[in-house]
Amino acid sequence: MPGVQVGVNLFFFLDRLLRERERLPQLEELGFDSLWTGDHLYVPRYGAVFDAFTVLAALAAVTRRVLLGAGVVILPLRPPAMVAKEAATVDLLSEGRLILGVGVGGEFPWELAACGVPLRERGKRADDVITVLRRLWRGEEVTHAGPGYRLESFRLQPLPARPGGPPIWVGGRAPAAMRRAGHLGDGFLPWMFSPQRYREALLQVRRHAMEAGRDAEAIVPALFVFIALARTREEGEALATTYLEGFYNRPLREAIRHCVPCGPPRSVRPCWAASWKRGRSTWCSPPSAGRRSCGTICGCWPQRWPPACGR
Repeated sequence: MPGVQVGVNLFFFLDRLLRERERLPQLEELGFDSLWTGDHLYVPRYGAVFDAFTVLAALAAVTRRVLLGAGVVILPLRPPAMVAKEAATVDLLSEGRLILGVGVGGEFPWELAACGVPLRERGKRADDVITVLRRLWRGEEVTHAGPGYRLESFRLQPLPARPGGPPIWVGGRAPAAMRRAGHLGDGFLPWMFSPQRYREALLQVRRHAMEAGRDAEAIVPALFVFIALARTREEGEALATTYLEGFYNRPLREAIRHCVPCGPPRSVRPCWAASWKRGRSTWCSPPSAGRRSCGTICGCWPQRWPPACGR
């Protein structure tokens, strides 16, 4: 699969990496193309979750080559001026290596409530924020009234390292996310998709892009794929069900059967490789090097796993 890139999402084991910080440079040495983290305020039954932009700034200080990605920042939780400022800062600290993945949240409604965001407004707010981000990153003086905020002759300083700002990859699984990616995004980053559903969704994204007069082929296809390494497929499915249903607090057994490669590495590899026959870029979070582990991966199979640092 030429052209496919592989990254590692550190979100699921950041608490351990805090105790083993010497491992961070090793991840870059192993040849990964990108390092990522997620974005939540509070996840019951999971434990510590960390601020995405702070983590990415820390990664910028200990890496030189890899891209740094937010997968994904929940846009409605922050005013657009704050997102623009934080993203520009990380892009500058990393010398232009940031990818800003964005989403609308909703899995955990209390996060939106804690920030005063009505659940039904999150999509509208995300669309508005993306448009404002691009204007601010271009250095425009912006006066704009959006949902829950107002900018009066506001100008961002400093600007990102790259003219126009970092690329925006739109996450999500719903039709609204596909429309948003096609109309406003530089990339499409869904999760829990089977290879067939992913191909269909990517076609929808590209149709939306053409309807908006954009270059559909310029939208980067990416995918978030959970995997569960175990001695057998059945053991892997049980492991993935326990972990993912515990994290997302919803029934996922049927989705896991179709979307989560499970079992030993030799059988997992062809399952998710099918997703990427046409892919060009991706990100992932590999599991630990142990016999039983649950994490996420997609893209080309890495030549060797990172040190055992998974949850």
